[in-house]
Amino acid sequence: MKRGGIGGGNTQTGLRFEGKVDLLTFLSTCDGYAVEGNVIYFQGKEVARSFRKHALYRWLNEQGIDWRQHLSKKLLPDDAIYVLRNNTMFIIEVKYQEVEGSVDEKLQTCDFKRKQYLKLLSPLNMEVEYIYVLNDWFRQPKYKDVLDYIISVNCKYYFNYLPLEKIGLPLPSAPRTEQ
Repeated sequence: MKRGGIGGGNTQTGLRFEGKVDLLTFLSTCDGYAVEGNVIYFQGKEVARSFRKHALYRWLNEQGIDWRQHLSKKLLPDDAIYVLRNNTMFIIEVKYQEVEGSVDEKLQTCDFKRKQYLKLLSPLNMEVEYIYVLNDWFRQPKYKDVLDYIISVNCKYYFNYLPLEKIGLPLPSAPRTEQ
């Protein structure tokens, strides 16, 4: 089974999603990073912006974009991270499952949703990447076909982990610890 990412145990290189900790909370604990509102700074320089759910549409409105001219229905991302360095909006969807359910079918919608986000963001001339962060439930052999499909339509997935390097964010030297 082809894996879009195996994940790692080192929180210095990415975000582990076991506790469903959001990216902004994680980054605010890392040396070199600071978060103010939805703006992400590294060593004092803005590197990214984060937009959860409806915040993406508020930002698009500020950019002079009426989403209704591009889509017939809003898509609400778990997180959308705009990384300035690579001019890419990363749509991050976190999917956790412990029993059979509707999430199974949702994984098959990534191609449609990626294309919808491409239409929505086309006036800003930016790239779009669609990434799932999945828990270990989806490592079962019965998900082989859907995981292969995700890769085949230019989407990505990682298990329990989002590597910062893969989305173009600088690696922190170490997480800060509270004293």
